[in-house]
Amino acid sequence: MFQDSPIYDRLIAECGDVPAQVRREAERVSRELELVMRPLQSPGLDRPQAPGNGWQRTALLPGPRSR
Repeated sequence: MFQDSPIYDRLIAECGDVPAQVRREAERVSRELELVMRPLQSPGLDRPQAPGNGWQRTALLPGPRSR
């Protein structure tokens, strides 16, 4: 990426290759998320869901909220 860049080489020597570490961590999280989500996408689980099941965000009406 930064070939022949003494400043970049010095930063890596002092701080480590932060972009590479972030990239590896993002790939790890992506793989874990794929494993977690896979059961929901499995063809064997094609049962219809009732309306209202699952994740939904509901809107709040303006005004004071009661507790």
